[in-house]
Amino acid sequence: MWIDRLCRRLRRLGALALATGLAGMASPAMAAFSLTTLHDGGNAAKVQYQVDTGGGLVFKVMAYDNGVSTQSKGDISSLVYNGAQYADASRGSQLNSGFDFLYSNVSAVDVQAQMISSTGAATPASTANGGVVSGGAYIKVTVTVFSANGGVLKHYYMARSGEPRVYMGTYFTEEPDTLNLVRYIVRVPIGVLSRGPAAGVPGGLASNGTWPQDLRGTNSTIEASDVFGFSSGTSNAGQTRSKHYSNMRLKDWQYFGGLNSGSTVGLWFYRDNNEGNSGGPFYRSLLNQITSTNNELTYIVNYGEGQTEAFRMGVLNSYTLMFTGGAAPTAPDTSWFSVMGLDGFVAPSGRGTVAGVGLSGTDSAYTYTVGFSSDKAQYWTTANLANNGFFKSTGMRPGNYTVTVYKNELAVYTGSVTVTAGNTTTLNTLTINADPSSTAAIWRIGNWDGLPNEFLNGGRLTTMHPSDVRMSSWVPATFVVGSSSAASGFPAYQWKDVNNARVIQFNLTSAQVRNLTLRVGTTTDFNSARPQVSVNNNSWTSAIPTAPPKGSRNLTVGTYRGVNRLYSFDIPSTALVAGTNTVTLNVVSGTSGTGFLSPGLSYDAVDLIVTP
Repeated sequence: MWIDRLCRRLRRLGALALATGLAGMASPAMAAFSLTTLHDGGNAAKVQYQVDTGGGLVFKVMAYDNGVSTQSKGDISSLVYNGAQYADASRGSQLNSGFDFLYSNVSAVDVQAQMISSTGAATPASTANGGVVSGGAYIKVTVTVFSANGGVLKHYYMARSGEPRVYMGTYFTEEPDTLNLVRYIVRVPIGVLSRGPAAGVPGGLASNGTWPQDLRGTNSTIEASDVFGFSSGTSNAGQTRSKHYSNMRLKDWQYFGGLNSGSTVGLWFYRDNNEGNSGGPFYRSLLNQITSTNNELTYIVNYGEGQTEAFRMGVLNSYTLMFTGGAAPTAPDTSWFSVMGLDGFVAPSGRGTVAGVGLSGTDSAYTYTVGFSSDKAQYWTTANLANNGFFKSTGMRPGNYTVTVYKNELAVYTGSVTVTAGNTTTLNTLTINADPSSTAAIWRIGNWDGLPNEFLNGGRLTTMHPSDVRMSSWVPATFVVGSSSAASGFPAYQWKDVNNARVIQFNLTSAQVRNLTLRVGTTTDFNSARPQVSVNNNSWTSAIPTAPPKGSRNLTVGTYRGVNRLYSFDIPSTALVAGTNTVTLNVVSGTSGTGFLSPGLSYDAVDLIVTP
């Protein structure tokens, strides 16, 4: 029962001893590219499927419930590459917290294994202890879980002859509700994978020679149970670390992973086109965590933190766990998935293309991304400004899509397109019509591009906690238009309990004293935060805008990426004077919170324009 599973999670001491015993069991001799059935302890009810890839990698999938709270039927229980064990003996590598803990009140898990020929003919695994099936081109292990509501989740482990890789696919018709996310975690003993990756990939080496997700040596808890710090007296005193700070914009990475101490072995996750994820091309989420015992690689299929849209169902999400000799991985060939009988798989012949003639109204100082989204899939491509903004998106599932053009990360055009299988849909030149920068401003702080990077602390937001000693003070002096700099005088984030009442001072000529509009752009908000404006020592104060929905943590866990919002405050001429004026920006919210967990928001830009 599901309740039994929950109770077992509390019995860790006995569980660890049992897990260690299982890990030490001897295995029969292995054949090249083979599928072997093992009965742990000679018990036919305790089946594990062992896959020898013929490429130096041998892995096992547990097909029974061993009563261990940190392991589950369907886990990878062993991952041996060139003789070294890359699986934690006490904890499974698994989806979420285990396949038997995906759905409320459900613990039943089915595991089946097959050898697959090059044409798709399937041969089941042997039922005999030590029974070997060989001679095929591929191997598939299918883990199936049904929810109490009739939904299904299928996870596939696949191997291709001669490759040291575990190809994975996850398909579901109902979101797992115990954690409300879908992620696969590979837990590797720190002794064999002690390093993070090089700079330039998620969780890559930072300029100070550390990995932002490396918790080793931290000795204090900064926030919740996942942000940690170094106390005084240590070389990194005041710095922070968290798995959340391994993030990178989705469009900017294809793989992430770790290395052994000599950088002679690399273990990586390589992603697909991410069509089944949610959040779009700029979504950020945790990927790596390094502790004193494990190097954890977490592949996110969907995740609620900083999420901007509904989760997608009915899509095969594929990703590949790859061993290399330390070099960065190259894109795996997955064309053979077409013969594997995978739910949610759509062959290239069943997909379509969108090609855009170009974009009009762009600014060459920015990158433009064209995104496509529906309730079933998401895609994106970068427009080629050197070729009039030409763009092309291939391999799309058929259906109706919203087309969004982003200036950096700010939506500046929205339209629609229909994709049909086997065809290319051509879009005529798209004219950008929603760029706030197109309106002349009396003054402007920051850039209308959906990013807070140009502001104070803007370059550190994604790799450390706001309290980190490397951050500049969040409370700069009054911002004086014409002399202050956004990079040093205007904070990227503002919290109700940290740096509220930010003052902007500016001058107006007598001709400029008229009805004016202050525009405030934000990239995300926390605890229903929104801005309220007062002018010239409260001679005029705006109404409080409608509260945005309350979401999960964001500002403190490495992401400014949420829903971009533009607030417009119409200031009457009677509140303004010729000469010096001040505007005070306050964060308001009916939700409580203290410090960096008080209501807060991230700035995109602030400007003053003539009221339209």
